[in-house]
Amino acid sequence: MQRRKFIAALATTAASCAAQARVGAIEFGVCGDAAHFDAAVRFGFDYYEPEVAEIALMDNARFAAFKTQVLASPIRCRTFRSFIRRLQVVGESAGAQQAELRAYLQQSLDRCSQLGARVVVWGSSGSRNVPAGFSRDRAWQQIQDFLRLAGDIARQNNLVIGIEPLRKQESNIINTGGEALKLLREVNHPNVKMIIDYYHLRVENEDLDILRLAQKEIVHLHFANPAGRRWPHNAAEDPQYQRFFSTVKEIGYQGGVSIEGNGTFEDDAEAGLRFFRQMVAA
Repeated sequence: MQRRKFIAALATTAASCAAQARVGAIEFGVCGDAAHFDAAVRFGFDYYEPEVAEIALMDNARFAAFKTQVLASPIRCRTFRSFIRRLQVVGESAGAQQAELRAYLQQSLDRCSQLGARVVVWGSSGSRNVPAGFSRDRAWQQIQDFLRLAGDIARQNNLVIGIEPLRKQESNIINTGGEALKLLREVNHPNVKMIIDYYHLRVENEDLDILRLAQKEIVHLHFANPAGRRWPHNAAEDPQYQRFFSTVKEIGYQGGVSIEGNGTFEDDAEAGLRFFRQMVAA
């Protein structure tokens, strides 16, 4: 009992000095592994975005310790990425893995919820890439079936699954926001939405108007400088930065923008947060 009271007191104290990087309803976070959670707190991010796959592999003692660390801090793991690393959603082997996949979803989404999650991003190209010679129509149906299952389990945990379009170099299906929007409309599940990753969007040369078209369905954003997929530093790095953030504000987006790219807290965090504040406040 005393230990629980102590942890609760830590959480209350931490919350009182919570980070204020956010601008209006837009929060700024960063992707990383569990070992760098404290760095995100120290540099003033509003939330952290770990990997589902890492959290799922923790034994009970390690997860309990990480949960204590998170709940005693001023921030939470509001989003998660790297949803599925080993299991298959698409292909001949997918059917045989259904029971294991369901168990994985139940355990991992429960843990995400305990750490304060709102959105779980499904990019996970290895789980969804269509094998050579496999029917793309069947693959599309398998993806829909998976998303309905994941959506049901997400709903039980007050979470939303965000479909992430990935560049063709990483995935051979769902490469654009337009495809993600089509998919989620066909799935038609209240807990299945989509995200936009600025890096993938620019590599695929998709028009930024997708932000307007999908505005009611976008629940999260990833961001990196398209040149080298690095943490952003300033507005001059890419000619589409200004239009992107202007559109984000125009549609009234409310949610997180996570840095997902090459960089370090020590070298890039201060510049990255300053960049976000300037772009959103402009």
